[in-house]
Amino acid sequence: MKLDRAYRLEEIAQLLGCDFKGDPNFPVLGFNEIHRVEQGDIVFVDHPKYYDKALNSAASIVIINQDREAPAGKALLLSDDPFRDFNKLSIAFKPFAAPTNQISADASIGENTHIMPGVFIGPRIQIGSNCRIHPNVTIIGDTKIGDNVIIQANTVIGSDAFYYKKRPEGYDRLLSSGDVVIEDNVEIGASCTIDRGVSGTTLIGEGSKFDNQVQIGHDTHVGKHCLFAAQVGVAGCVNIKDRVTLWGQVGINSGVTLGEGAIVLGQSGVTKSLEGGKTYFGAPAEESRRKYRELASMRILPEIIEGIEFRS
Repeated sequence: MKLDRAYRLEEIAQLLGCDFKGDPNFPVLGFNEIHRVEQGDIVFVDHPKYYDKALNSAASIVIINQDREAPAGKALLLSDDPFRDFNKLSIAFKPFAAPTNQISADASIGENTHIMPGVFIGPRIQIGSNCRIHPNVTIIGDTKIGDNVIIQANTVIGSDAFYYKKRPEGYDRLLSSGDVVIEDNVEIGASCTIDRGVSGTTLIGEGSKFDNQVQIGHDTHVGKHCLFAAQVGVAGCVNIKDRVTLWGQVGINSGVTLGEGAIVLGQSGVTKSLEGGKTYFGAPAEESRRKYRELASMRILPEIIEGIEFRS
């Protein structure tokens, strides 16, 4: 999330109630989680396993629970609980405000766009021209929708990220302060769910088409002209390049990348990044020809075993 102006490091430290290392006037331009962080952003890290990843990331400021020297060109915010203090940023710069109208007064809706009965449109939403928003769609807030977009009934856009920290007393939610961008000519089926970014953007690229009951996790970027069949589930922070096809009930792990033109066949599970221009199948997903050969081999394995003479 980009801030409304450049803040000084000292200002942010005072807001969080923590010490800092670096120039008090060091500029802070935004905050984001590790997968989407950019120069000028704050990122948080609270586990030694990920210290180096955070310190060497594009982030300019790191909230960290260890007293270390700041890398060159960066600053540190020293916190006993970085997760909690990252949430403080969301509360300060994107506080929750309960809506009072079915369609927010600040919503922008383009010409020849049809909003059908039962639709909820929250604050800070832009909808382009020639769109059709079908009954009972919920667009919670902080969403930009392009032109010629169709959203079928009961879909929810902008729901909170599924992102928790386990504590002794239970699970602590990482607050969502990001947004959703849906580009031109996208079609979204019935009862789909598209989560907003934790502090960045969940993106659906131009011309992509979703069947019913598709789930897109926080901060995932879907490329242009992708095709997702029913019950596809995509976790957070996934990078899906242009013209990717996912058939029914495909599941995708967080943080992976699917190359341009990749095709994943139905009921496959993607656990690692896949190259573009190939067809994949299985769980874990592998190139389909190889996977089919494995399955064919498994069918004749009992016959092979029966033909083996075992001797003591």
